[in-house]
Amino acid sequence: MSTDPAKPNVVLILADNLGWGELGCYGGGVLRGAATPRIDALAKEGLLLHNFNVESDCVPTRSALMCGRHPIRTGCLQSVPAGMPQGLTPWERTLPEILHDSGYVSAHHGKWHLGDIPGRYPSDRGFDEWYGIPRTTDESQFTSALGYTADVAELPYIMKGKAGSASENVCVYDLTERRNIDETLVECSKDWLSRQAAAKAPFFLYHPLVHLHFPTLPHRYFEGKTGNGDFADSMAEMDYRVGQLIDHIESLGLADNTVLIFASDNGPEFRAPYKGTAGPWSGTYHTAMEGSLRVPFIIRWPGRVPKDVTSNEMVHVTDIFTTIASITKSQIPTDRPIDGIDQTELLTNPLNSKSPREGFLFYIKNDLRAIKWRDWKCHFVWEPKVNQSSGRLESPYLFNTTRDPKEETDILVYNTWVLQPILKMKAAFDKSLKMYPAPPDPLKE
Repeated sequence: MSTDPAKPNVVLILADNLGWGELGCYGGGVLRGAATPRIDALAKEGLLLHNFNVESDCVPTRSALMCGRHPIRTGCLQSVPAGMPQGLTPWERTLPEILHDSGYVSAHHGKWHLGDIPGRYPSDRGFDEWYGIPRTTDESQFTSALGYTADVAELPYIMKGKAGSASENVCVYDLTERRNIDETLVECSKDWLSRQAAAKAPFFLYHPLVHLHFPTLPHRYFEGKTGNGDFADSMAEMDYRVGQLIDHIESLGLADNTVLIFASDNGPEFRAPYKGTAGPWSGTYHTAMEGSLRVPFIIRWPGRVPKDVTSNEMVHVTDIFTTIASITKSQIPTDRPIDGIDQTELLTNPLNSKSPREGFLFYIKNDLRAIKWRDWKCHFVWEPKVNQSSGRLESPYLFNTTRDPKEETDILVYNTWVLQPILKMKAAFDKSLKMYPAPPDPLKE
């Protein structure tokens, strides 16, 4: 572990499809059927962001997190089935790779979803070791599905690997393992943290949870705990698992020099019976609504990030890459556009600082759906609910997200001036895409 304040340890816990309105500290908790005391307590120990923004679904967000670039640049546009070309190309530089150059060791325990063939597993992309699932958790339903056989669709596996060696299958990922996996992942991270406590190198732990992705099924110990069904029971388990990691970090004496981040990759689930909520915002992931963009984010860094503070300043998932690079004195690539902005000043001085980010473009696959600028959101395609698109708009819709958080009343005709800064952002980004086209992915040629 590192005791050097200039080289803090970093622990990043990423929930899967956790909506803005689920946690107690975001207005949910018992109102959603399950208290979340451990995550709520974490928020009291650091900074909670109200305006942390992500990409449209699992693969785009995780790619943006890992390389600080929008997925429209990297080609990580959507989730695809096993056997289809997917993942970050070898040309992309990942967060653990740049941290490794600064002397960090790293581990990944959880859901990867950025490559499922040799050369693209976590242990091939900068992590010293990994354990988890290479793709998505709905695959755990395969072996229970009517008509499924392994000769027509690949069996899903839980896997593990170490840098320099081939990754290997551990066991079939079925519905039984779906209930057990977050418990197993926590045990993996606890074991790894214990080993790092006795070492001298600074470390980076990336722990992408499986909860609350569908099928949202709790561990048998939590089944029936809340009396409010599987989703609430799974929220209670998720909160408990985060608490286990926090307790272990503190028991090892690591907390004082560890940056601990808890966030979500996407907006809430929309599939029954596991529907989530984005609180005051409309929409779910796979849309450009504010409920898709905004998700929970909490950071604790003792002595550097003040306690019990909230901020509505805008931060984007690409900023995590750049900010962790800044905090750890790591070098980001200079041969390609990096969309992430260093938010260290905002995170360490939120009461007196403003975010250097004014907005961002939001794509779903290759389509520009919306642009967010300050308190304004301009939609070029209107799809308030998944698969309910009215298509590209002849006249865009404009909303003020402060006065109209559910994006119900288009006010473009009264505020056409807002198109000037928004379209200038688009023009600059379009120019960048032309100047710096992504290298071709050899798997897709």
